[in-house]
Amino acid sequence: MDDTRKIYYLRYALILVGVALLLLYPLMYVWPSGWMWEPHQSKYEQMIIGIYATLAVFLFLASKNPLAHASLIWFTVWSSLVHASIMLFQALYYPAEYGHLYGDIPALYLFAIVLAYLMPRGSHLKP
Repeated sequence: MDDTRKIYYLRYALILVGVALLLLYPLMYVWPSGWMWEPHQSKYEQMIIGIYATLAVFLFLASKNPLAHASLIWFTVWSSLVHASIMLFQALYYPAEYGHLYGDIPALYLFAIVLAYLMPRGSHLKP
């Protein structure tokens, strides 16, 4: 896929990831075993929802000109990989958290993989 086409799809992927991040709060209550850590920790939930809602807004802004926001996109990729990997080990260690293996862990890996694939590479690219 050429860079022009990647950027086209990247714009939509940024919007979809942003929407998915905004859906985190409802998902915690619709599918708690896959999205909410036990025991229920409302202070933690408020913090993580605030962080992801803020990231969503910035991903929406980045969708207008992804190359100008490459560092934000790469932050999203790498922080999603790190977050998902830490959660993966925790879910494997704590049986009560197995539901995350089918919820937020694959979602974060998917976000990272899609954005990394669609993000053009190379010094010839300018915002």
